[in-house]
Amino acid sequence: MRRPIAFGLGLAVAAAGRAGQETPAVRDIGARRELFVDRFLIDRLENTSLKLHEPQLAPAMEEPADNLEYGTIIKDGDLFRLYTRDGRGAKFDGDTTEVTRYCESRDGIRWTKPKLGLCEVDGSTANNVILHEPPFCHNFSPMLDTRPGVPTGERFKALAGTNTSGLVAFVSGDGIHWRKLRPEAVIPSRMPFRFTHLFDSQNVSFWSEAEGCYVCYFRVWDGLRRIARTTSRDYLTWSDPVLMEANLPGEHLYTSQTHPYFRAPHLYVALPTRFHQERGESTDILFMTARGDGPFDRTFREAFIRPGLDPARWGNRSNYAALNVVPTGPTEMSIYTTPFRRFVLRTDGFASVHAGADAGEMVTLPLRFTGKELTVNYSTSAGGSLGVEVQDADGKPLPGFTLAECRPLVGDSIEQVVAWERGSDVSSLAGRPVRLRFVMQEADLFSLQFRP
Repeated sequence: MRRPIAFGLGLAVAAAGRAGQETPAVRDIGARRELFVDRFLIDRLENTSLKLHEPQLAPAMEEPADNLEYGTIIKDGDLFRLYTRDGRGAKFDGDTTEVTRYCESRDGIRWTKPKLGLCEVDGSTANNVILHEPPFCHNFSPMLDTRPGVPTGERFKALAGTNTSGLVAFVSGDGIHWRKLRPEAVIPSRMPFRFTHLFDSQNVSFWSEAEGCYVCYFRVWDGLRRIARTTSRDYLTWSDPVLMEANLPGEHLYTSQTHPYFRAPHLYVALPTRFHQERGESTDILFMTARGDGPFDRTFREAFIRPGLDPARWGNRSNYAALNVVPTGPTEMSIYTTPFRRFVLRTDGFASVHAGADAGEMVTLPLRFTGKELTVNYSTSAGGSLGVEVQDADGKPLPGFTLAECRPLVGDSIEQVVAWERGSDVSSLAGRPVRLRFVMQEADLFSLQFRP
């Protein structure tokens, strides 16, 4: 078998722990999937770079659902649930009131508007309204509670409200019939820091498997639109909020849309809308990440989803992502945006370690894993390649796992097992600090995981 050009590189890898150098901390990743959306695992890049990938606009969906104004998409088993604010409202007893609407889909593409019959709506032929109690239908943002042992009748939770009311908690067993968890606000408008406005956007919450608590990211405003964070053990009592320093100088972040990534829930993905007040109030969508209670990572400062060719997308309230990136196929995940569009990426495909026509490499920090096999989500051109070497913590290649012994990867796979001449079993290295050296040419590395 031919050896790709990348395997002949003689790039020097600096050994950790040499005299005068501080030994880097070991990343204990266990059997978690890790995405290359930040530099968490990366020690050195040589002729490679972190690349943000562009979501592709999918064909128009059949039977479009309601406009995704402050929308939420929840994948509940094989059912997709969509919740959206209808700022145009509906008429109740002759008065127009803002409402929350509900739609369903089995594939994330064809949507139905069930006639729920929960509300008497004057002049509405598609009665898919689930909530119309002002101000608590305002900014209504639900989530599927994945906390172990959560009561069946509280499988869904939501926060909703305004600067005046504070955020009120709702619960539901079926995602359709909702009740207040407590009459008064669980996150009041009183804050330990001063802001002109609070909560006047979509305020999102979720159960964090990594932190062992509920987390809420909400909007504050002190001249710039910013993001704050609070946590709770029971969804009733919340900690003092912390202002997240996510904004670049002069930058408005209208929403945060922060949520655990479905294939790596310890990693929070955020798709905030960036508001350009000085440019006719135009908007675009960013990509950020966070790990637990840490700060937002701004490795990628440019727009993730641009307004595009449609002139209608260049105004205010024209580019908002719905909460949650969801899988819509074995190799595809979807992002939904206003007014009702779907963008697709390959699974794990937000960003990658990228090598172009000239060969390059990436070396990880020392890491500790559990498992038997190393799998990678990768893509190469027909002329490209990817190879892996396992080193000790000081950067010395380990016998049996050297680059020369690696079976080169050429192709495209969401989950490809890495193998060497002796096979793919790396369990003998589990529990000890090792580095991974990836040598690449015309290739992208999206994620890795050690599996049993």
